[in-house]
Amino acid sequence: MRSVRLRLHVPNQPAGDVYATLADFERYPELSDAVKSVAVTEVSENITVSQWEVTFRAGLLRWTEEDTFDPGALSITFRQLEGDIAHFDGSWKCLDAARGSEIVFSARLDMGIPSLADALEPIAVRTLIDNTVLIVRGLVGDAEIVASEVAVPALAGIAS
Repeated sequence: MRSVRLRLHVPNQPAGDVYATLADFERYPELSDAVKSVAVTEVSENITVSQWEVTFRAGLLRWTEEDTFDPGALSITFRQLEGDIAHFDGSWKCLDAARGSEIVFSARLDMGIPSLADALEPIAVRTLIDNTVLIVRGLVGDAEIVASEVAVPALAGIAS
């Protein structure tokens, strides 16, 4: 299983506004080319179930996830219920920061093919980071990578 942790600075936008934008999943396809579709299929007080189709290299990844929203903490946690990846869960957290806000994205993923994990999972991690940056920039505009626990050469093509 691989872990990803990414911090992005969003200038001139308070964390509450950024959180509200991140929490509006159904707008993702219109604001980011990386997300092909999102359908929220169940809604309760702070939990939804959503179906996703996201660009992955030359194809699409599809999954259904349960999302838990905590507006007070400005956080969203998610866990895959079913889909193309064996295991996928994580969180989004928005924090006020100097001259704007920060988004902290964390995720764990397991492609489910142990014999190919060393080859596939680094590619999946790079793609996840690239897509996360593209999604955030599509949603909120400028966003600068502050830190990533994974060195990702692919980010050179999408740097601020």
